Amino acid sequence: MSNPTTILITGAAGFIGSHLTDNLLASGQSVVGIDNFCDFYDPARKRKNIEKATNSKSFTLVEADIRDREAVMRTFEQHKPGCVVHLAAMAGVRPSIERPEYYTAVNLDGTVNLLDAAVKHSVSRFLFASSSSVYGNNEKVPFTETDNVDHPISPYAATKKAGELICHSYHHVHKLSIYCLRFFTVFGPRQRPDLAINKFMRLVAEGKPIPVFGDGSTSRDYTFVEDIVTGIRAAMDRCGKVGGYRVYNLGGSHPVTLSEMIATVERVTGIKAKLDRKPMQAGDVERTWADLTRSKTELGYEPHTTLEAGMAKQWAWMQST
Repeated sequence: MSNPTTILITGAAGFIGSHLTDNLLASGQSVVGIDNFCDFYDPARKRKNIEKATNSKSFTLVEADIRDREAVMRTFEQHKPGCVVHLAAMAGVRPSIERPEYYTAVNLDGTVNLLDAAVKHSVSRFLFASSSSVYGNNEKVPFTETDNVDHPISPYAATKKAGELICHSYHHVHKLSIYCLRFFTVFGPRQRPDLAINKFMRLVAEGKPIPVFGDGSTSRDYTFVEDIVTGIRAAMDRCGKVGGYRVYNLGGSHPVTLSEMIATVERVTGIKAKLDRKPMQAGDVERTWADLTRSKTELGYEPHTTLEAGMAKQWAWMQST
């Protein structure tokens, strides 16, 4: 039998995973974290992310790749988690175009391994980290969970849509309670170095030009990481009480253009940005915008951190590391 008080987090040393891990440990939960510390970015950063957690008696770190089916099964057998929060994935739209086979292996085969283990060990709750990228260049805004998402425009987005479908099939066949959470451009302390806000702040501080793809009119619905963690916790609670299969948007519901974002970087850092104009890149969506009606009604989710306030926290973190 699974232990309802043990929570397994995949990608626990990553940006969102480490914040969720810290939050759960602070509230007295027992957490098992799986991470393979891949070199998509410096593994030392991930070690730093998880440093505080590794000093907790309530945290167990399992260094394993979710593609390793035996390792996944062994972890479930040993720790018997009652809840799984599956955050581990190869992320990024542009790299997925260069290595689609790697993205499908991690994001799909790895997910199936976890789902099979969850079924075998009677896990009561399974949360799958999806992405706003599944909406593609959706003409209707804001994006709602009932919109058609059959036209992803990158392999990464396609793996996330496929992951949602696989999850639904496991709910249907095995009655596994699964919630899929579509994250919208998460930022804040520990953000991956390849993501725009982290990258732009770093380049500005170094006096180097910022690459600007397109005319600056593309927009993103930025979401502060602490708001995302609050949404995940709310989804975990509801999944435990209500169950079933459900998809939720977790965003900021306030899209910001690329030009506005750069202006905010300048205000927060106090440094004028140098711009390197480039054409739009394949796979990039024109805009994202989360409709939070369902998330607010059913999860009580409501983001509170503005882009500028969150950026200020991220800038302070970047200067201290």
